[in-house]
Amino acid sequence: MRKIIAAINMTLDGFCDHTAGLPDEEIHQHYTGLLGQAGVILYGRTTYQLMEFWRTLLENPSDEKSMNDFAIAIDKIPKIVFSHTLKDVEWDSARLSGQAIEEEVLQLKQQSGKDILIGSRSLIIQLMNLNLIDEYQLCVHSVVAGSGLPLFENINDRTILKLIKTKTFSGGAVTLYYEPTNEKTTNL
Repeated sequence: MRKIIAAINMTLDGFCDHTAGLPDEEIHQHYTGLLGQAGVILYGRTTYQLMEFWRTLLENPSDEKSMNDFAIAIDKIPKIVFSHTLKDVEWDSARLSGQAIEEEVLQLKQQSGKDILIGSRSLIIQLMNLNLIDEYQLCVHSVVAGSGLPLFENINDRTILKLIKTKTFSGGAVTLYYEPTNEKTTNL
C-alpha cells in the first residue's frame, strides 16, 4: 500500500504562501529528491497553476542548477489536478481527475508503486478531514508573514501528530516530519 505524504512550505506563523518562504539551493535539492522518491503528486487548481512556472525553466534554464534540476523533476512526475473550473491541463505529465478526491486517493493508495505526494493546502485540508494522510512533511521557513492562508483551517477534528524526525537547512528552514497517531477528538 502506498503512503500519502503531505509536503508543504509554510511560515513560522503557520501561513502557506509561495512568496513568503526563502527557497535556496539546499531547499530545491531537498524537494527534487522528494519528487524522485514519489510516484505521483496531487494538486488543486491554484497550486497547479503556480507550479506551471517551472515549465518555463525547461525552455529557458536558470543560472542556478538546483532550480533547473527541480524543474526537470517536477516536469517528470505525474500530476493529478483536482479542479471544478479547469477544463484541461497543458502539462504533458498532468491530468485532471474525473473523480471525487476520496475515491481517487483510495484507488491510488491501493496500487503498488512509490508514495503519493500532496502539494496543495486545500487538498491537505480535505485529506486530513478524511483521515487519509500517512505523513506530514512541513517545511517551516524562518519568516513571520503576518497574514495569509493558514495551513490548518476548517479542520473537523483535533488531530494528534507524532514527530518522527526533523531536517534542518543551513538557511534556517526546518522540515518537521509527523505521523498521525489516529487519536482524534471532535472540536467543540
